[in-house]
Amino acid sequence: MKNILITGASGGIGQEMAFYFAQNGWNVIATMLCLSHGTALVDKKNIYCYVLDVTSTESIAAAKEKILSDFKTIDVVVNNAGIGYRSIVELSEDTQINSIVDINYLGVVKVCRAFIPVFREQNSGQFINITSIAGLVNLPLGSFYHSTKHAVESFSECMAYELAGFNISVATVQFGNTPSDFQKNVTKSERSSLQCYNDLMDKISAVVENKTKKNKDLKPQIIRKIFKIAAYPSRNFKRYTIGFDANLLNIIRASIGYRLFGRIIRLFVFK
Repeated sequence: MKNILITGASGGIGQEMAFYFAQNGWNVIATMLCLSHGTALVDKKNIYCYVLDVTSTESIAAAKEKILSDFKTIDVVVNNAGIGYRSIVELSEDTQINSIVDINYLGVVKVCRAFIPVFREQNSGQFINITSIAGLVNLPLGSFYHSTKHAVESFSECMAYELAGFNISVATVQFGNTPSDFQKNVTKSERSSLQCYNDLMDKISAVVENKTKKNKDLKPQIIRKIFKIAAYPSRNFKRYTIGFDANLLNIIRASIGYRLFGRIIRLFVFK
């Protein structure tokens, strides 16, 4: 039986992923900030819960020690933990900026750094880093969220070169807006005295909300695809883009270049 570690498994896609892998014969090491957040996972067959704060090197080390005392091997680590921050740059706050960088980017770095030695000693293992279509294209009000996802994409590709000789594979997964706790918990910057800022926030928030509602079938696609990636790891670094929206944006951006893509986005936003 294979063992998979999932960060941010207490809710949203992380929780659904945990259920799916467990139901399909994997042991799931479900990590979360606080065990009280993961009550839905308690006493479920093949699911084992651990406290792990991806922003804390000490917390990661403590969780790693406990996990390795319970499991002889780890086959896959899914870096799923993440938060959203939709903000006008001028109105952004240090605490929110620090938080999204610490969780979305440095959290991935720290978890990978901690488990590379485990994979290296096993001479096998796979990191699946969840990014977003935001890691491939740039859209309004995404200055901070998109930046962290682009960073994870670059980090993952660079790291893959280092680990190839140890039979450790690295993959990233991108998708668009999907109904989950994530969108409900996205932090937004405060309202402004400048109406143009408020109008932009309202328009983008409405677009995201509408797209999220329409993507009812996206979450099962994502989970099935991640299961397949985990079950059949690629030897070389790969990016996996899931869903119509994400694939369309990626193709358009790659085909027409950033200038024309930006013009289209501006026409759509400011029409």
